[in-house]
Amino acid sequence: MIFPCIAAPRRGGAIASIIISSLFLLCAGFLLASCGPKEPQALQVWTYDSFVSEWGPGSALSKLFEEKSGIKVSFVSKGDGGALLAALISAGKEAQADLVVGLDNNSLTKALGSGLFVPAELPNKDKIRADLLIDPSLKLVPYDFGDFAIIWDSESGVRAPKSLEDLTDPYYARRLIIMDPRSSTPGLGLLAWTQAVYGQEWKEYWRRLKPSVLTMTPGWDTGYGIFTKGEAPLVLSYSTSPAYHKAYEESERYKALVFPEGHAAQIELAGILASSKRKKEAEKFLDFLISPEAQAVLPETQWMYPANVETQLPESFSVVPRDIHTIPSAIADPDKDPETAAEILTTTAG
Repeated sequence: MIFPCIAAPRRGGAIASIIISSLFLLCAGFLLASCGPKEPQALQVWTYDSFVSEWGPGSALSKLFEEKSGIKVSFVSKGDGGALLAALISAGKEAQADLVVGLDNNSLTKALGSGLFVPAELPNKDKIRADLLIDPSLKLVPYDFGDFAIIWDSESGVRAPKSLEDLTDPYYARRLIIMDPRSSTPGLGLLAWTQAVYGQEWKEYWRRLKPSVLTMTPGWDTGYGIFTKGEAPLVLSYSTSPAYHKAYEESERYKALVFPEGHAAQIELAGILASSKRKKEAEKFLDFLISPEAQAVLPETQWMYPANVETQLPESFSVVPRDIHTIPSAIADPDKDPETAAEILTTTAG
């Protein structure tokens, strides 16, 4: 290799020699730096908004994992859970990610059908609750779970509804905030919930529910934010949501309502993409995600139940109702009915 920057003058004595030596060292140092080993690129993890929010688990998990493994993790938000699935399907094998964190039982069939995921070897898999392992192939692995519920502001002056059916009472006109089933995991969860309870009559239920809906937001973050600002006394969320207010506000103002019809569950899933060039590192992160250390982070950041049976719940979960009946059949098809449900709520009569 030629080093034009160190071509030597023929005269100048000792000074020239010093200059030449200095230039040589500078050039050599530059070349060594540029030709030396590059720092490995961070694992790219696609997820949803709240996972990487300032109060979500993303930051704590990436720090813990890097300290444990030396591997950096970069989380990339793709919107709410529904938007995450849409982005993944759209990108296909060209997705610039190693893992996806934030799919769920409602998107399981479509996600597996895409052929984009590979099975994982996970030493911690035996610590996962058996009833959460809804994909035996371990292409998609559960890391937390919870039940959808209606949250009621007990200081609103509005009486609490006692059932899904009660929500259609004219008394609750424009008092409920829900999320769009086309773009939001809770919105799709409500669809699955009502389909499980009402069967073929679910569309009629949504028509009767429509007058009660103040707004249908694109994602959970926006909807719950409107609720906590006091703009409505009821919001679609999770039975574990009151734990957040207990932990950070020392408040039991917001209550998760238990309905006799039962509740739809959400099992959140993560998986390694077949297109990843760092599958071993991705596998290490996925196993870390279900380890006791990582699972301990989730209850008070995700506000969901941990999937690992060894993880203890914090005291804030004492306000979460334990008498909820989960409906096993409450799984919606993300391709089939969200558009219809949203259209019912957005179409103006007349």
